[in-house]
Amino acid sequence: MSSHVSANTAAESGVLPERGPEPVQVTLHVNGERRAVDIEPRVSLLDALREHLGLTGAKKGCDQGACGACTVLVDGRRVLGCLTLAITCEGREVTTIEGLAREGRLDPMQEAFIAHDAFQCGYCTPGQIMSAVALLREGHAGDDEEIKEWMSGNICRCAAYPNIRAAIRAVRDADPDAAPGTGSGA
Repeated sequence: MSSHVSANTAAESGVLPERGPEPVQVTLHVNGERRAVDIEPRVSLLDALREHLGLTGAKKGCDQGACGACTVLVDGRRVLGCLTLAITCEGREVTTIEGLAREGRLDPMQEAFIAHDAFQCGYCTPGQIMSAVALLREGHAGDDEEIKEWMSGNICRCAAYPNIRAAIRAVRDADPDAAPGTGSGA
């Protein structure tokens, strides 16, 4: 693509202008707040969140997309922050574990993880919770086998899987019509 394409022409054609390799300003909408950062276009969403915005809830585990510790939501869908370029999230809503609680009240999934002791060391917990929130929104919590399958991208080295599934079932069963991650606190 020619770098001489104007922004208007690029927007109309659906082709974005080239940016980089030097740092560029990227505006992210994170947890309901617009945040501008100057980053190289190759910076991952995980690194932008942790190193540039100070949101350290999403963890850097394998940094290869295999463990799920970096799971966040982009437009309500779970993504692996270590494999997602931050620049691709401009104009999209990014939700991290820090953004689930509303008005000082934990999200129902966060409460369920505490109530069901669904963590041990806690390192994977933010990614597990974000994935669990998305799992319920996606409608993949019919039974334990389905939960196990759809949570399989999130690894817990401490093997707290039975308690994680119990927490997910508790939220599912508390109000089948409620969507977790909305800060309802119910």
